[in-house]
Amino acid sequence: MTIVLIGEIAKVTNGKTPSKIEQREEGFPVLKIKNIDENGKFRNNIDSFVDQEQAAKFKDKIIQENDILILNAAHNASYVGSKMCLADKNISGNLATGEWTIIRPSLTKIVPEYLYLWLNSYNGKRQIKNIVKGIHLYPKDVATIQIPHIPLEEQKSIAEELQQAKSINQKRKHTISLLDEYIKSVFIEMFGDPVTNPMGWETKTIEQLVKNERYSIKRGPFGGSLKKEVFVEDGYLVYEQFHALNNDFTMARYFINEEKFNELKAFEVKAGDIIISCSGVYLGKLAIVPEGSRKGIINQALLKISLDNTKMNSQLFLYIFSNKNFKNKFFGSNIGSGIPNFPAMPEFKKFSFIYPPIELQNRFALVVEKTKALKQKMLTQSYKLETQFQSLSQRSFSNLN
Repeated sequence: MTIVLIGEIAKVTNGKTPSKIEQREEGFPVLKIKNIDENGKFRNNIDSFVDQEQAAKFKDKIIQENDILILNAAHNASYVGSKMCLADKNISGNLATGEWTIIRPSLTKIVPEYLYLWLNSYNGKRQIKNIVKGIHLYPKDVATIQIPHIPLEEQKSIAEELQQAKSINQKRKHTISLLDEYIKSVFIEMFGDPVTNPMGWETKTIEQLVKNERYSIKRGPFGGSLKKEVFVEDGYLVYEQFHALNNDFTMARYFINEEKFNELKAFEVKAGDIIISCSGVYLGKLAIVPEGSRKGIINQALLKISLDNTKMNSQLFLYIFSNKNFKNKFFGSNIGSGIPNFPAMPEFKKFSFIYPPIELQNRFALVVEKTKALKQKMLTQSYKLETQFQSLSQRSFSNLN
């Protein structure tokens, strides 16, 4: 085994981002960062093109099969190099934008799959991280990355073993993503579109669906009520947008004391309540507060709803509210504005929600519960597979060091 530099076994260059004037509605496809997912797979969502003349002008930036693409610029240094792709026939022939670094392996010197997997290994990622300058990755620095070089047949053997392990887990992740789509399809089959209401369900406003008690619909307090100086090391939790966006209630960052809690008790969060993000690009994202959650209040960026579950099942409400058509109708103009914000409360209280029989709602909730339990089981299995892959990768490449 010998150590070689990437520049010795591959050509390294950056792509080229066409200007707005150069872009067309059809023609030669341009591959942007958003067209590749976090697993390095093509999303099949090309929406930018250039004409043939422009493509010919930058022919060395045209992606070839077996090229390796690396994200070379981001708003945060930690994201640079985080997205990587081994080009296949789906993206071969696309013009790579300037945010991609293109590594074009010499097939007589290196097996592309081997090089790609090495760059995705612990040692590979560490080397990439070490050469990031500011928020950029430059071709001349990528060319200095050191690669353990072994005979081509051995490279193929390692690549095949690792690709097989990786493929198994990617299939599992794809199945997990299909479970979310399954719930959405069940929702449409049982209830139809919640906006056009083709099944003719009775409709109700939010005020008719919440508990008959004070503060069952409550927008977060003014920002001045929760200044930094009121926070303490521990106490009553202040719920944030993070909780609604990620449906993760384990994170606890800000706390207030009992006196402040009693002062802001109108904004109290209880298990079973629904919290909704009221601003930003994730406007309208929501989550159900689970049993066992810490006692606390919502912050200024959230709305809290306490549903009467004899009238509206929380799971059904969540899927109505998350429905694309529903969001477009009730949040469309707000999402398109400079700083997206939740509609004013009087307007929100006019929103029309479909109101199927509670027995049917509960049947849907049971489907959601069972599907989510299966999803959690599969996520655990996927995590184990990922751990096994990383262990196999480290073992395969550590033997070469």
